Amino acid sequence: MLDAISSALADLGINAQFTGFLARIFLFVTIVILCWVANTIAKRILLRIVASFAGRTRTQWDDTLVEKKTFHRLAHIVPAIVFYLMVPMLCAGYPYAETMLLRLTVGYTIFLGTLVIFSVLNSVVSISHQYEKTRDKPIKSYVQAVKIFVFLVAGIFILTTLLNRSPWIFVSGLGAMTAVLMLVFKDAILGFVASIQIATLDMVREGDWIEMSQYGADGDVIDVSLTTIKVQNWDKTITTIPTYALISSSFRNWRGMSESGGRRIKRSIQIDMATVRFCDSDMIEKFRQIKFLKPYVEAKEKELKEWNSSQGIDDSQPVNGRRMTNLGTFRAYLIAYLKHHPKIHQSLTFLVRQLPPSQNGIPVEVYVFSNDQVWANYEAIQADIFDHILAVLPEFGLAPFQLPSGRDVKELKLSA
Repeated sequence: MLDAISSALADLGINAQFTGFLARIFLFVTIVILCWVANTIAKRILLRIVASFAGRTRTQWDDTLVEKKTFHRLAHIVPAIVFYLMVPMLCAGYPYAETMLLRLTVGYTIFLGTLVIFSVLNSVVSISHQYEKTRDKPIKSYVQAVKIFVFLVAGIFILTTLLNRSPWIFVSGLGAMTAVLMLVFKDAILGFVASIQIATLDMVREGDWIEMSQYGADGDVIDVSLTTIKVQNWDKTITTIPTYALISSSFRNWRGMSESGGRRIKRSIQIDMATVRFCDSDMIEKFRQIKFLKPYVEAKEKELKEWNSSQGIDDSQPVNGRRMTNLGTFRAYLIAYLKHHPKIHQSLTFLVRQLPPSQNGIPVEVYVFSNDQVWANYEAIQADIFDHILAVLPEFGLAPFQLPSGRDVKELKLSA
């Protein structure tokens, strides 16, 4: 073709000394135009056809491939192929230039193929999030490991193509550089091993609430990759944790709480021990008027009366036999109150217990679960319950214990 162009230029009366040079320039411009036309056809026509076809199908994987620009990157190979086919014509008579251009074109094509593979792997990650079975698996970590392998293989093939050497030369060189590679890819290797353990043991998933105090992490996992795990804290900051740190260190995963359907309320109130006493008849009659306590009071009175009678107890002294106390009745009230509370999960652990007394009084602990796990709602439920507890304490002749404040000291001085 080059000779034909040169003959045509000579027929036009151009000096024979310049026909060869001009013919090569003309052929080069023609190749550039052909590559541009091939690229335009591939991107503006073929890609639109593929995108239209993908949009009409019911499957999601082809839409994901289009979204991740897999076909867009694949289209770049078309002009590379055109250029590869035209190089022998352009470099006729210059074998060294022809060889170098062909090698560069092949290397460029391998690079484009690598980008296409990366795009396909990215699509695999996106597609895995669309299925329930794979949504909680660390697919991204495995994909990143495959990307590293593909990158190394592609780099070897590009070098062997450009230098015209056997790939085994570079492979053997990599073997000699194993120590250096292990140092460079230490985090990737540790992360890959950790990802396998995390997936096998199902330790962390995206969306889990984890707490890792040594890294200042307390929030939702938003990304699990080969080398890092990103946690969005409740203050909206992002904490990045090395993946292998979850294997080598301890952390707390709140997934069990989320899956249980409840959120634990574990809080106690200190009761002043000086306010604890036996219930007299007036108190018992008052408690009988409380809706939640009436069944308890009647059942307890019958139980105590039968027991004291069977033991021949002289009830003229309060210390003889068994009697109701205001603190015990208060605990019974709390149990009944929480049993009827619409925001308390009745199927999970349910305790109202008395803890060992201390210099700060008698702790009465509420250990229950709310049926609303939303943080703001949970805090409101917890606050409402203890607001009510503090408000009803005087009705049972009890008082909360608290250290003296400046106001207490001031009132004491005034009364003196």
